[in-house]
Amino acid sequence: MVRRLAFIGAAAAAMFAGSAVAQVAQVQLSGKTYHVAACAAPAPAGQARCLAHVVTDARGNPLMNRFRPGVLVPMVQPAGYGPLELRSAYNIRGEGSSRTVIAVVDAYDLPHAEKDLGVYRAAYGLPPCTVANGCFTKYNQSGIQGNYPIENVGWEQEIALDLEMQSAMCPNCRIILVEANTPTYGDLAAAENVAAAAGAHAIGNSYSGGEFGSVPFASAWDHPGVAITAASGDYGYYAGALFPADTPTVIGTGGTTLTPASTARGWAESAWSGAGSGCSEVYPKPRWQTDPLCPTRTVADVSADADPDTGVAVYAPVNATTSAWLVFGGTSVSTQVIAGIYGENGAPLVRYGPHLYANTDKLNDVTKGANGICGGTYLCTAGVGYDGPTGLGTPNGPGAF
Repeated sequence: MVRRLAFIGAAAAAMFAGSAVAQVAQVQLSGKTYHVAACAAPAPAGQARCLAHVVTDARGNPLMNRFRPGVLVPMVQPAGYGPLELRSAYNIRGEGSSRTVIAVVDAYDLPHAEKDLGVYRAAYGLPPCTVANGCFTKYNQSGIQGNYPIENVGWEQEIALDLEMQSAMCPNCRIILVEANTPTYGDLAAAENVAAAAGAHAIGNSYSGGEFGSVPFASAWDHPGVAITAASGDYGYYAGALFPADTPTVIGTGGTTLTPASTARGWAESAWSGAGSGCSEVYPKPRWQTDPLCPTRTVADVSADADPDTGVAVYAPVNATTSAWLVFGGTSVSTQVIAGIYGENGAPLVRYGPHLYANTDKLNDVTKGANGICGGTYLCTAGVGYDGPTGLGTPNGPGAF
């Protein structure tokens, strides 16, 4: 269960000054793990917020750092799951191809994105991904490699997380980052179109906002032949379906709690209580979705680890001047894991989601956990087959992608 505690430590507030985190004033608890949303909630109408969650102590201080008076001392050894654990959990054995491009779309700018990505990849023995070797490219929302937006620490953390999760699942893929000027739907739509035009095989979107006002921009998340993943949210069933995960042309990505287990697989999963789910109030039901309780589009389609209690290691900004090893959760994680697996597969894509729904035998069915109260129905309760919080399940190899 995710509980929200109405305080944030003075040290954390000072450290995150100038970022969206400082505005949230809320420490949350998942299992035994405290965490803070990287971006302020709720998002204003017509805007999205990032869905990364930073693991902290009970007062909101990032868990991965030691403090002495006036000095932030980053821990050297990363905690949280790394590529080895994630690839093991989801049976991903290939490393993809440099012929395949995968993309991250976010708002605002992370000036040292290439540098932070390099630290992460070096720590885990992944091949370098740089501008110089042609692996990494950054664009603004006009498709220009320069004239980038202003900075925002919460979104900077999101960018670092997104790039690193895609790297973990597809080390050999080329990666592009497209930065929208702001998190308004119009700016994010422009960035989404740039990513598709740049040749992305898959695009990961780790943000969400309210459905209303989204329709004029929804076509930007509709690119045949491109797998577009979008996070289902982090307020459980209560927030309902969110944009853009709710659009029929997107792979809505829910979240799980991923733990080691004494089984043949070696891992167990349950629905993360914070993962979003629900019925769209705007978008029609796609023909490949047949669940009975939503006459409209149901979220989610598929899922992966998202619980901060079973979080991932990320080398990311802690403030405007310092990056360090932190632990993150949120459906931001699962969204980019799934996008990376689409890249690792690299096969030609069936339009939108039908291939997922036709290949449930290549997914791990998640049958335990819930993300709210809905009379025990599948809309918020995991069970055999399809359910809202985890969709069809989690990857068991790349075959469903």
